[in-house]
Amino acid sequence: MSTDAHAAAGQLASPAADGGGVIHNIGYRRYEGERLGRWQIVRALTWHSLRAAFGIGRGAKAKIFPVLLFALMCLPAVVNAVALATANGGGQPIVNYDDYIPSLRTVAMLIFIALEAPVLVSGDLRHHTLPLYFARPIHRIDYPAAKLLAFFLACLAMIEIPLLILYLGIVSQSHGASDVWAQTRQLGPGLLYGAAWAALLASIGLLLASTTGKRVFAICAIGIPLFLSWVLANVLGHVGQQAFGPNGFGHPSALASLAGLISPFTLLGGVLQWLRAPELLGPDDHRIGITIVGQYGSVYGVVFAVALIAAIVGLVVRYRKVGVA
Repeated sequence: MSTDAHAAAGQLASPAADGGGVIHNIGYRRYEGERLGRWQIVRALTWHSLRAAFGIGRGAKAKIFPVLLFALMCLPAVVNAVALATANGGGQPIVNYDDYIPSLRTVAMLIFIALEAPVLVSGDLRHHTLPLYFARPIHRIDYPAAKLLAFFLACLAMIEIPLLILYLGIVSQSHGASDVWAQTRQLGPGLLYGAAWAALLASIGLLLASTTGKRVFAICAIGIPLFLSWVLANVLGHVGQQAFGPNGFGHPSALASLAGLISPFTLLGGVLQWLRAPELLGPDDHRIGITIVGQYGSVYGVVFAVALIAAIVGLVVRYRKVGVA
């Protein structure tokens, strides 16, 4: 640089003679702190998604439905605790750990899945923010894995916390360590069954929600198939019981036994009946939410495993394609 150029630069860097102002260097400061890696990013994404599923960090309107649905799920446990307390230790629980009012759990979780699954994934698709995630040191599988883990935990909280409230309400009225231990042994299978609910519904919900970036369309893509399949499974099961009745060996008809495979909710109910004692349910049992499996209990177990794996693999494949695009 010439002497004249240096002099001109000096004049620009110093206060002007007329007091007009100064040119400052406002360049960005380099980050010199610790840079977090892949697992810290996945953990942060999981935690943020879990909070978003319950409306935490969002507006007041976003918290209305999660709070109402959670309160609705906890209501039977609270009523059961009050009933036991007013019975002076002589009453019996009105709610079980495993089949925790199937119709209530089905409706509440259907609404929760349909409303909250799009919150976790549709916005990123709509605003095209996925390239920003994949520009960081994470693998393409990390994004769907973090979202699935977060939504699984959210569904788990919706299902398991009412069971824990139910357990505490019963134990508080129990007499002796033997009663407490008996309730604890009954709670374990109920928690495992609730985890199966959370895993299957979270996987299917996120897979359907990831098909579109528009939240309204995503809600319809989840709610309509889940609701119609549940209604169809119950209708066909009822028709199978009424029209065909039990076969010559006293077992329910094939239509009544296999109708539950249509819907994830009745599929889960069938898995429960298979793991329990299906012979306790007669062919004329018409209780709402009860799936009749007959001789096909193992089929329900296989279909459940296949559906869960297919939903998870489909979600991963979906985001591999989105990442490439």
